[in-house]
Amino acid sequence: MERSNKRAEAPPDERPGTRPGADRPPTIRGVAARAGVSKSLVSLVLQGSPRVSDAKRQAVLAAIDELGYRPNAAARSLVARRTRTVGVLLNDMRNPWFVEVLDGLNSLLQAHDLRMLMADGRLDRRAGHDFARTFQELRVDGLVVVGTLPDTTGLAEAAERLPTVIAGNHEPRLPHTDLVANDDEHGARLATEHLIGLGHRRIAHIAGQGPVGERRRRGFETAMRSHGLAAHAVVESGDGTEEGGYRAAVRLLGPPRTTRRTPTERPTAVFAFNDISCVGALSAAQELGLDVPADLSLVGYDNTYLARIRHLWLNSVNNASHEVGRRAARCLLDRMARPDAPAGHQLVAPALEIRGSTAPPGAV
Repeated sequence: MERSNKRAEAPPDERPGTRPGADRPPTIRGVAARAGVSKSLVSLVLQGSPRVSDAKRQAVLAAIDELGYRPNAAARSLVARRTRTVGVLLNDMRNPWFVEVLDGLNSLLQAHDLRMLMADGRLDRRAGHDFARTFQELRVDGLVVVGTLPDTTGLAEAAERLPTVIAGNHEPRLPHTDLVANDDEHGARLATEHLIGLGHRRIAHIAGQGPVGERRRRGFETAMRSHGLAAHAVVESGDGTEEGGYRAAVRLLGPPRTTRRTPTERPTAVFAFNDISCVGALSAAQELGLDVPADLSLVGYDNTYLARIRHLWLNSVNNASHEVGRRAARCLLDRMARPDAPAGHQLVAPALEIRGSTAPPGAV
């Protein structure tokens, strides 16, 4: 048998300096071979260590760029004991208010190289029990709970193990857990007093649920009572959805046989729990032949993009959702640095945005 003097060649994907195929992503070993350095030195470069000469750092960075190497996030998290991720649990992602809170939240987290991992409590009504375990299994570095959860029994467990911040809600109060929310009671008073200032006396409120709903209802009733109008204050329950706002408005504004009120008792103004339910109330008013704002004034809450749509153009309480998100992110960063610090409670001041959905009451 004739013996070959040729040395066996390494497969193309294992040759130093060769870009791996699609099924063989580049490794730190390949980067080290291409740069002519050790794997440990490549690791030092990836960690930003100052103990590497400029020449070798440039050689490693050039090899990374040429090979298209991407560090393994899971491996890095095991070494650093951090995943650089923050769990974010929302009550209902369909509500546009959450989008604006997330924008404020992400703007600061991203600046600190943290990524958001989101879950929607509406999609899994058992999230109140399961999300604590799920986020812990995913090894998130912290947790932000946005809005009112359907069930908070799992939150205390999560807060014991993870730096936790609650945004956009006033409860539950837990040790070492920060709260950042809008001053909902003050915002509701602003909306109600605006309507009273226009001359309205028969004012109705489409209420929401949870601690936020309770505070907005309390602000409405306080304002009416302080102006001697408690007897004219009407509250209809809602669920914060467009359909809930529509049905509540039909009960408030419909024919006397439906509402058990005479036409002269019909509210001339409605303050809705949020913009979504205000849109539902607007639809009901239009179907009932009422002109907004000539026959009926409407005020929403949250100042979402819905209120700013030109053909809706709703007055709405601006609850500074972006600022709530930014403050929640700041609290989380501080909580991650000082996990045993006392719990804080921040209220962000609201402001009323005047557009085109209110006017002095007309003839009924």
